[in-house]
Formats: sequence, structure tokens, C-alpha cells
Amino acid sequence: MILEHLPALQVTVPLAAAPLIVLVRQSTVAWGVATAVSWFAFAAALLLATQVAGGGPVSYALGSWPPPWGIEYRVDALSAFVLVLVSGVAAVVAPFAWRSVAAELPRDRVYLFYALYCLCLAGLLGMTITGDAFNLFVFMEISSLASYVLIALGRHRRALLAAYQYLILGTIGATFYVIGVGLLYLMTGTLNLADMAARLPALAGTRPVLAALAFITVGVSLKLALFPLHLWLPNAYAYAPSAVTAFLAATATKVSVYILLRFYFGVFGARLVVGELPMPEILLALSILAIVTASLVALWQADLKRLLAYSSVAQIGYITLGVGMASRDGLTAAVVHLFNHGITKGALFLLVGGIALRAGRAGFERLQGLGQVMPLTSLGIVLAGLSLIGVPGTAGFISKWYLVLGAIEAERWWLAALVVATSLIAVAYVWRFVEAAYLAPPGAATPQPGEAPRAMLVPAWLLVAACIWFGLDTSFTVRGARSAALLLLGGAP
Repeated sequence: MILEHLPALQVTVPLAAAPLIVLVRQSTVAWGVATAVSWFAFAAALLLATQVAGGGPVSYALGSWPPPWGIEYRVDALSAFVLVLVSGVAAVVAPFAWRSVAAELPRDRVYLFYALYCLCLAGLLGMTITGDAFNLFVFMEISSLASYVLIALGRHRRALLAAYQYLILGTIGATFYVIGVGLLYLMTGTLNLADMAARLPALAGTRPVLAALAFITVGVSLKLALFPLHLWLPNAYAYAPSAVTAFLAATATKVSVYILLRFYFGVFGARLVVGELPMPEILLALSILAIVTASLVALWQADLKRLLAYSSVAQIGYITLGVGMASRDGLTAAVVHLFNHGITKGALFLLVGGIALRAGRAGFERLQGLGQVMPLTSLGIVLAGLSLIGVPGTAGFISKWYLVLGAIEAERWWLAALVVATSLIAVAYVWRFVEAAYLAPPGAATPQPGEAPRAMLVPAWLLVAACIWFGLDTSFTVRGARSAALLLLGGAP
């Protein structure tokens, strides 16, 4: 009986947990509830992914109103893949938060953190699973509002400014999205994504539909921090609490990429987006600018957390580069990098959270000789850094391999060369950490010998191990990404 309602429980359990935590107002109970909810969501996502792999898409009608009249939750190859990523990262970050949040937040705000964490998780899962365009907007606002406050909880005063910047730009993005959905509803008379996709081919050349595509593209691009709409991201990641940075970096922008994929190929269709409009060329140009510019800016950062934030902008560029190729291998690369970058950047930010706990912050002057005083943390950063570069044997290599294959498939040899060449910039900024941690002697600002608490180190190393595992065994990631890519291309009108 429970299995039949997994799509609804995936969202309602974390949503109901948030007010429960506020009512209890006890930090230990709040952490226990948030952790249990995260692991439940992960188990539910795995079960749903298994059902989809064995029997095709799962449709769940809320309130016994059949689609397209009522709200539909729909799980297919793409949404199941993203659900596993979001809930899996949440299941790792929640145990990490036990010590991290207690050290970074005042005691009277800890329970509020976990309530907002559950709301943010519910919003991200809801955005992924819903088959209704306006319901997607509702979940987008739930996750965004929770994210703004979570970022503002950072102990640095600049966290308030970062949250305010994110709020302004995020609100603009949500407004653009809902205007686009309004135009689509005006033309099609439906909010169900599948029904909308069936009605749009006859209206593809009309101005309201083209305007809707433009509004949704800009709105979602703000949310996913596509260059040059990324200005909110570096400060948000740099000044948010460590657990918040790791969670948002691994999930929030990835769900926004999922929305872009869903609308481009599942609603508007490849015939319009790729065949009649210059969207692939625009995405390719912006992606290349993101990769080169953000990677170069990362080289000059004085703080490791901020360096990784700019690296995220560049890595998002790799994902949208695959989307812009609009081919089987290109979309496979985009979806698989969505997953691989999520676990890689999650691992890095969790490890940096351990450094922040021991050293106060992660400025490079405090990283000198870190390999001697925090050897496990330093080794983990190096291994995850190799995945960020795309070294063979790591998850990041799989992503870039399929990007190169996609470029060769399209006979764009210069693009394949660019993917390889820009990876060398990642080598440079990862080397900055290696140089500070292993080649410089400990300085006055270096923390005393000792690792972060096990409650923080073990979750971080679980993601580091995942970076290696999914670089050697691609049966889940590549197979899931390939199925998602074929679904997107096959679903085009």
C-alpha cells in the first residue's frame, strides 16, 4: 500500500517534518527528524527508480483527479535520476550537519535550520517529481524561500548580503518563469506538462509560445546560475553555513538544469528549440564563456570555499554545453555530469566545512601544511579535485568523455579540444590547494593537528568514495543518463 503512494510521500514527508520540528523546538530531535526524513526520501527515490527501470514511467494523480484535470506526479527515467541525486546528497549532508551546524549557528537557531532544510528538500523533490507547470512554480518558491533564509544563517555578516542578492535575482527568475507558464496556459488551456507538450506543436510558431520560451529560459537560467546570470552564486556559496553550501551546490542548480531539459525537450520539443531557433548556439556560446571566465576567476581567489564557488559556475557551463549539443551523447554528458558534479562538489564543500570548523575559515593562508595536520581531509580534497578535473578513474572523467564524444559526433573538433584545454585550468586551481597543503610548511594560521569530527569526516568521505566508484562503475550513472537522453530526444514532437 505504501509503495503505491511513494510519489506523494516523497514530497509530503519532508514537508510535514518542517512544522513538526518547529513545534518541538529541540535541536537533537530536529536533527533526528531531518536525518530520518532524508534517508526515507533516498530510499523512496531508489524504489521509484527501480520501478521506472522495470516497468516504465510512474504516474500518480493527486486527489483522485486524473490528469490533465488534476495535479500529476510523474516519475520517468530523467526525474528518477535527479530524485536519487537530490535525496542521496540530503541523506549524506544531514548526518554531517549534526556537528557542523552546532558549531556555526547559535543554539536557539539550530532547530530552525533543520525545519528550513526539510522545506528546501521538499521543494527540490517536488520540482523534480511534479508534472504540473504551476505546481512546479509553487515548489520552486518553497525551496527558494528556504534557501534564502538558510544562506542568511551564515555567521559572517556578508551572508545577509548574499541572501539578499539571491532573493532579488531568484525572485526575478521565478517571475520570468511564471510569466512564461502563464503564456503557455493562455495558448494551450492546460498546465499539465505532458498535455501541454501534446498541444504545442500546432502552436509552435506563434509569438506567445516563443515569448514563453524566452521567459522560461531566462527565469530558469537565473536559477541555475548560467553565465552571465550567475552573480548571486559565489557569495551565496562562500558565506552560507557549510552544510547549506554543500547541499545547495550539489542539488539546487542541478534541479534547475532538470527543469530546463524538461521544458526544452519534453514540452517545447527539439523541433522548435533545436530545429527552428538558435537556442543551441546561444547555449554553446554562454557555456564556453562560463567555463573559461569562471575558471580563470577561480584561480585568483584567496579563499578555497570561494574558489570552489566559481568552479561551480564553470562546471554548470559543462552541463549546459552538453544541453546545447542537443544530441544523444551531448544530453548523456549533460545528465551524467549533473550527477557526477553534484557528488564531487558536495564532497569538496563538506571537506571544506571540516577545515572551517578547525581553522575558522578556509583562506589559503590557513591551508599551509594542511596535509600534515589534517591528512584525511587533504587527501579527500585532492581525490575530489581529480574528479573535478576529469582524471581517468574518477566520476568527472566520465562526464567529460561523453562531452568529447558529443562534440566529435557533431563534427565540432574544436569543441572537443576546448573541453580538454579548459580542464587544464581546473588543474591549475586544484594545484593551488596541493601546493598550499603539501608543499608549504605549516604557518601561524594553520590549525593544530587533528581531523574534523568523525560525524563530519565520514559523510564527506562517502561522497569522495562515490567520486571514485562512479568513475570505475558507470552502470548506474551512464545507463541512467543514456535512458534520460533517449527519453528527451524520443519525446520530441
